[in-house]
Amino acid sequence: MNDAVIVDVVRTASGKGKPGGALSGHHPVDLLATVLAALVERNGLDPALVDDVIGGCVSQSGEQALNITRTALLAAGFPESVPATTVDRQCGSSQQAGHFAAQGVLAGAYDIVIACGVESMSRVPLGASAAGADTSGEGLRRRYPDGLIPQGLSAELLAVRWKLERDELDAFAARSHQRASATAETGGFANEIIPVGGHTADETVRATTTAEGLAALKPAFTGVPGAERFPEIDWRITPGNSSPLTDGASAALIMSAAAAERLGLRPRARFHSFAVTGSDPLLMLDGVVPATRKVLERSGLSLDAIDAYEVNEAFAPVPLVWQREFGADPERLNPRGGAIALGHPLGASGTRLLATLVNHLEATGGRYGLQTMCEGAGMANATITERL
Repeated sequence: MNDAVIVDVVRTASGKGKPGGALSGHHPVDLLATVLAALVERNGLDPALVDDVIGGCVSQSGEQALNITRTALLAAGFPESVPATTVDRQCGSSQQAGHFAAQGVLAGAYDIVIACGVESMSRVPLGASAAGADTSGEGLRRRYPDGLIPQGLSAELLAVRWKLERDELDAFAARSHQRASATAETGGFANEIIPVGGHTADETVRATTTAEGLAALKPAFTGVPGAERFPEIDWRITPGNSSPLTDGASAALIMSAAAAERLGLRPRARFHSFAVTGSDPLLMLDGVVPATRKVLERSGLSLDAIDAYEVNEAFAPVPLVWQREFGADPERLNPRGGAIALGHPLGASGTRLLATLVNHLEATGGRYGLQTMCEGAGMANATITERL
């Protein structure tokens, strides 16, 4: 079978997802266009050769509506002959785009494809695509008569059920900032970040963050709808141990090994194994555990064979539950920091994690990397990548 290889993967630096954030003045179409144009320019690729562009975006409304991936590639100067589609698997949207792209190569449907993602949370607020709409329907209300719950409550339930104390959550969050800051200081993100309007550093990283400072923050979800249903919650999730609202875009150039050889391009990594799974939509965020079990089983690898794990830090309990369930080495878990520090621009986070993972494997000589992401309504993707 012809390998699906990663020739390059890039991202913007993160911007705070609020008015005045470093990227808030840039239309999301232009954010995504910037990384698409950079991919073909960095690799001397004729964009007319791209068979498809698959993009992730969660809030597909307003400025992100009407298939933003297509409008972004046109804005990037790609030929009109290049098609595009936009997918929504919640926080894992661009990781799923990567799966679809690589699976298309493996199936022989594509020679060259781009997986990408974008989210401008400053310009298109979280939940904008569902504003004012009843998204449940009669069948869902029959199955879950009390309704589904916000992710913040799910994070609280994870902390309760796995007995994760507030100081443990805050210590993990502080470590995320420390690791991200240390990587930035040594230039570890330089190869993956594409400048936007002169912005080249992750705005969400706070080098001075400490667990003691985070301990002073108040819980964030005490008043959200549904909170009264869970008296066992003692409120441990704060803005400090959660990922911040973020603007950003990312993209990966994926092709068959034969196409890379034909074009004289050096593959940096290959897709080794894939998995996606559903989980309890109330607990919601623990899907990373069955997704990881599934991808390890499919790969034939043990966790010990994996050199680095990228478990998206939507909330601190997610990677901590994952670490506890697998007895994973904390030094290999999010070694360059995670979304608590680097930000979580929803639709862009999957290929952002891939960029950071590939660069880390190259810098350390590691062979295998595992990436997994919890997703709204109880789902998760998992991917194993092999450095070449």
